Amino acid sequence: MPSADRPSAPGDDLRVLVAHGRPGTAREHGRLVDRVPGFRAVGTAGDGDAALARAVRGGVDLVLLDLALPGRPGLDVCRALHHLRGAPDVLVATAVRDRAAVRAAVRFGAVHYLVTPLRFAALRERLCGYAAYRAAVTARPAVVDQREVDALLATLRPSAREDLPKGLAADSLDRVRAALRAAAGGLTADEAAAATGLARVTARRYLEHLADRGACRRAPRYGGSGRPPLRYVAW
Repeated sequence: MPSADRPSAPGDDLRVLVAHGRPGTAREHGRLVDRVPGFRAVGTAGDGDAALARAVRGGVDLVLLDLALPGRPGLDVCRALHHLRGAPDVLVATAVRDRAAVRAAVRFGAVHYLVTPLRFAALRERLCGYAAYRAAVTARPAVVDQREVDALLATLRPSAREDLPKGLAADSLDRVRAALRAAAGGLTADEAAAATGLARVTARRYLEHLADRGACRRAPRYGGSGRPPLRYVAW
């Protein structure tokens, strides 16, 4: 498991701090986070000062941040984290519907802005996109071309509703995403099937879907006899 003072390594759950002024809502948001493969709620903060202090202390990869926090406002927390080297990212989840607040949150680096009451499907989609983006930007220091840059940014900006091809299910897609992110060297269809419990043909369909969306790349291996198995590697 990740330590409290180092970034998550490949295969570790991404650690989420839930910052909300209502304890019951904070706990519920934490339960929703825990339902998404590859993520783990590591605590709650009931006001802005507590949220900032906990985030700065370390052991947090992402803050699920309400803007209407008691004490220090959520936008102040977002701004402070944006200017702090090594700080966690921020995903805003708030009932604040002011356009100026949305603009400010984006300016201060929020990766998403969700309006509450929080729907699990929407949270899951944003978290999975964030996980793919985070894996991609940490895979190597440079990008190859504009197409790769576009693919990176596309992982953070999924459509409002993902239209899955017939026969694919969102829960199974999440399982394949999580297995792919946990495998530093990528996965073949056989390995994805073993990791997720899906049939090989089914696992390959999910991997192809993720590759087509830019969430991973196809990496054929050459040099051996016969046709080499295709590997799928998260960015």
